[in-house]
Amino acid sequence: MVIKNYKNRFLHALSSLYDEKEIESFFYLTLEKLHQKKRIDLALQPDLAMDETQFSQWETVLAELKTHKPIQYILGETEFYGLPFLVNENVLIPRPETEELVELIVSSFKFQVSGLKILDIGTGSGCIPISLKKNLPSAEVFAIDVSKNALEVAQKNAEINRVEVNFIEANILLTDSLVLPTRNTQHATLFDIIVSNPPYVRNLEKAEINPNVLEFEPHLALFVEDNDALLFYRKITELAKNHLSENGKLYFEINQYLGKETVALVESYGFNNVQLIKDIYGNDRMISSGYS
Repeated sequence: MVIKNYKNRFLHALSSLYDEKEIESFFYLTLEKLHQKKRIDLALQPDLAMDETQFSQWETVLAELKTHKPIQYILGETEFYGLPFLVNENVLIPRPETEELVELIVSSFKFQVSGLKILDIGTGSGCIPISLKKNLPSAEVFAIDVSKNALEVAQKNAEINRVEVNFIEANILLTDSLVLPTRNTQHATLFDIIVSNPPYVRNLEKAEINPNVLEFEPHLALFVEDNDALLFYRKITELAKNHLSENGKLYFEINQYLGKETVALVESYGFNNVQLIKDIYGNDRMISSGYS
C-alpha cells in the first residue's frame, strides 16, 4: 500500500479519539520509526509504499492508539531535551515541563565547568540526570529510584546517550542519609545540586488525568495520598538540608495547585531565596532554593 494513501485511513480511524494535529503527529512519528522517513521525505516521494510486514506494524500501532496507549510506549522511545530516550510502562513519559526544569539548572551552572556533584531523586527514565550530564559533562551525577525496572531503562538510556550516571536503587522515604561513593571521598555526602520530580498528583486530581496517562503510566511515579501530598518534598528537603554543599541548590518540579504550600515547606527547613517558577503554560511548576 502507498503510505500517502494509508495516511487517510490512519486519520479517519482515529478522528473520533484525537484532534487532527495530534493524529498527524502520531503518523509522522510512526513513519520515522518504521521507515526512517520524515514528513519532507514523504512529500518528495509520494509513491513511497509499505510491504506486508510494515502494513502489519502500522495496523498494530493503529490498534494500540485506539486503546489510548501513549504513542511513546507504542514506539518504545521519545525525545527529551534534544536527546533520545527509551520508555516503557515502568517509567513516566518525560514531559516538556521537565525539560524546563533541566534548562533552568543547565543555564544556572553552564559556566561552572568542573567539580559539580548532582543528585536526581526519583529518576524514572533517567531523563533529568542524563540530560544534565550531557550538558554539564564534567559533573559527577547520581540518580536514585525505588524501581529496579525503571533503573534498567535509565541505564540503557545512559548508554544510548553515551554518558556516565551512577544509578542507585533505594526507597528515598526509607533513606536517612545520602552516603554515596563519589570521586572526592572527603565530601562523599555533599552535592552542589539536588533535583527531584517526585510523585505529586493527588488522588483527588485523577478526574483531570487523561486516559492515556491514567491507564498506562506507572501510578507509583505519579500519585500521592490526598492527606499527605507533600510527603516526598518533605523527605527530600530534610535530606537536602544535610547533603547540600555550601551554596548548593535544591530544585523541584511541583504540583501546580500546591505552589505556595511547597514553598512554605521548603522555607520551614531553613532554605533561602526560594523561588516559585511558572512553566510555559503559566502554571506554578518549579522551585529553586539555596541553603547555606
